[in-house]
Amino acid sequence: MNPQEVFCPNDECHARGQTGRSNIGVHSRKERRYICHECKKTFTERQGTIFYRLQTDEQTVMLVVTLLANGCPPKAIEKGFGFHERTIKGWWQRSGKHCQAVHEHVIGGSQLDLQQVQADEIKGKGQGFSCWIAMAMMVPTRLWLGGAISPKRNLELIQALANQIRQIALCREMLLAVDGLSSYVKAFRRAFRTPFKGEKGGRRRLISWPNIAIVQVVKQRQKGGLRIDRRIVQGCRQMILHLLKITQDGGVINTAYIERLNATFRQRLAWLARRTRNLAQQAETLLDGMFTVGTFYNFCDNHHSLRLKLSVGKYGYRWVQRTPAMAAGLTDHRWSVEELFFFKVPPPRWKPPKRRGRPSKALLQIIIQWC
Repeated sequence: MNPQEVFCPNDECHARGQTGRSNIGVHSRKERRYICHECKKTFTERQGTIFYRLQTDEQTVMLVVTLLANGCPPKAIEKGFGFHERTIKGWWQRSGKHCQAVHEHVIGGSQLDLQQVQADEIKGKGQGFSCWIAMAMMVPTRLWLGGAISPKRNLELIQALANQIRQIALCREMLLAVDGLSSYVKAFRRAFRTPFKGEKGGRRRLISWPNIAIVQVVKQRQKGGLRIDRRIVQGCRQMILHLLKITQDGGVINTAYIERLNATFRQRLAWLARRTRNLAQQAETLLDGMFTVGTFYNFCDNHHSLRLKLSVGKYGYRWVQRTPAMAAGLTDHRWSVEELFFFKVPPPRWKPPKRRGRPSKALLQIIIQWC
């Protein structure tokens, strides 16, 4: 037990989320509990992980969730391990909530030069309902950027996805490749704007980002085969060709990378298959499954197209495997399942309350020490 690597999870503590500040001590080694000397609250080592208040062995839970995230049917796990269906579903929901928090903290809180982004939608099937899942990926690193779920494939769904991409993207040259759905163009133009306050004051104007290219790949089935229409909706052709060259070694405008990622999600989540008898009971199940599979894909799975050729002198060379998160510079190693599930997302830092008048000396001391 190392108190220097642990932070206080109490939302009411002014030292929450900070490590290495000597405010955490060991309360009980037998029960593996810590204590925060600032708020005097104790907490267990498992708090903030999917194993909090679980009686089952950690290795068993990780094994079951790993099988689920790689497409194993829940009925097979129920028969093989002897757990009840509700127990397996509870672990699946825990992993989904935890993976969503990890994704929003690590990827959602980063700033990346995306260069080329491809987006698409998948239809998920449930008992008495259906949901649309819109997802996006960064082409150079194959990084899954996130997704949104809605009962209808409308502007609200696409706008939620566009806002997630906007939160991650740096204001650089970027190519956005989508299908023929008209909502993409409107949602992307809304999202990639920055408020600007003029010299005269007044209401801030929204300035569109420069060097943002939007292209569409429209596919239509005909008697003679498949017709593909590639449209440039926004941006110059020279910049688009340059971005295609540096992100996919040339080629034509396409959405092949996100479609390949959709195939991975369909393989691992039976509710997303085109023809299936497996139905999700709730829309939250689709959301938990999307974040679990997406986080496993980003941090725990090596991608064959991302491997690097490393020279080893007279012995020739060897291939160095990489995950999408490693290629994007978000981590320096492949995460294990244990590392993913034991990763604790720190709460936001404490902010002093807004009060009228001069703050007290005690409050000033807390602000100087912890803010």
